[in-house]
Amino acid sequence: MRGNLSTDKKNYLFDNKALAALIIPLIVEQLLAVLVGMADSIMVASVGEAAVSGVSLVDNIMVLLINAFSALATGGAVVAGQYLGQGSKKGACKSATQLVWFITICALVITILIYVFKYWILHGVFGQIEPDVMNHANTYLMIVTASIPFIALYNGGAAIFRTMGNSEISMRVSIVMNIINVSGNAILIYGFHRGTEGVAIPTLVSRITAAVLIILLLCNQKRSVCIEPTWRYHADWSMIRKILNIGVPNGLENSMFQLGKIIVLSLVSTFGTYAIAANAVANAVALFQILPGMAISLAITTVIARCVGAGDYAQVKYYTKKLIAVTYVCVWIINGLIFLLMPLILKAYQLSDVTAGAARQIMIFHAVSCMLVWPVAFSLPATFRAAGDAKMCMIISVISMWIFRIIFSYILGKYVGMGVLGVWVAMVIDWIVRAICFVIRYFSGRWKHQALAG
Repeated sequence: MRGNLSTDKKNYLFDNKALAALIIPLIVEQLLAVLVGMADSIMVASVGEAAVSGVSLVDNIMVLLINAFSALATGGAVVAGQYLGQGSKKGACKSATQLVWFITICALVITILIYVFKYWILHGVFGQIEPDVMNHANTYLMIVTASIPFIALYNGGAAIFRTMGNSEISMRVSIVMNIINVSGNAILIYGFHRGTEGVAIPTLVSRITAAVLIILLLCNQKRSVCIEPTWRYHADWSMIRKILNIGVPNGLENSMFQLGKIIVLSLVSTFGTYAIAANAVANAVALFQILPGMAISLAITTVIARCVGAGDYAQVKYYTKKLIAVTYVCVWIINGLIFLLMPLILKAYQLSDVTAGAARQIMIFHAVSCMLVWPVAFSLPATFRAAGDAKMCMIISVISMWIFRIIFSYILGKYVGMGVLGVWVAMVIDWIVRAICFVIRYFSGRWKHQALAG
């Protein structure tokens, strides 16, 4: 029933089994990314402090690019999902093909620009750094930059598979990618005693492998969404604009978020060494505290885009409530476990009493805040993006972040004297403001009927 209330839940697009099949692989994939990131850090550390510094500097740029590609991929996934909801395989496949080509061309242009402006990036962006660190950064940048088109392709392909409700394939490809990365690091660093290139080469090889695998799988014409196996690209600017209507606001929102983190981090550094260490430990644990929520937010995008495409806002309402409830349950479980394991976590980091006390305080505060506020602040907007209302999400998020997260960090942390805890309190105030704005937006209904497909 298009545009009306669906009353028979037997006819709904996703049953509990389908939702579980979508969500569980996404959680595994997110968990894998965090764990592999930690493993990489440990192995890089064995090369030396200069290598760690050089790699981390370049990785800041790579994270920014990966977020941009993820945003574009989300735009393509929303459009393809809405076409699937309409029952138009042709439209879904066309949008998927346009996404893959467009994201690849963008990535190739960025790759060329990085190589051309390498000197400016190393000396202008990174500033005055020690020669040893510069050498490691240069080596890592030269090798990893070649992987940019492949990570873009993987992100695009993974988003398309999620659109189909098939997150298991992207999870399996991710497992292969991460096995190659971690084992390659171990072999080259510990076996052949290579330096920074021992970290960079496996990253390149793993991303090439992942991109090739996921694109080959997408060329299967029997799938509900596939890409045209052709070497000729005919740009459909109408379709690209639809993708960019979601991708650009989402990308700008993510970029502003990363910039905000950097600004806040510079403030934390003024509170002393203990604050930097406590903040670093709390950030590492915080990734796990919100991990299920991040995974389910991806699932919300998939499910809601299909419902919007079908014109059934009764299902949109039903799945939004259901999946946010699931997010709350998962976030409560993971944070309950972290509460239990907190003594062991703090012991593993071998912190001083002062640092451990500050880290414990932050982790408890963040856990409670996650359990109360995070799902509404960050999962609910996934519904709006899937419905085509990405611009308002961006406006609310960016304004709230600058006013309440950044400005309040300085007010509470520096001027009120709360120190590093004040920064985290400001962050949660930002969450609360977002949550209130998004709830108001949801009940206003102004996000409806902005479907992009058609």
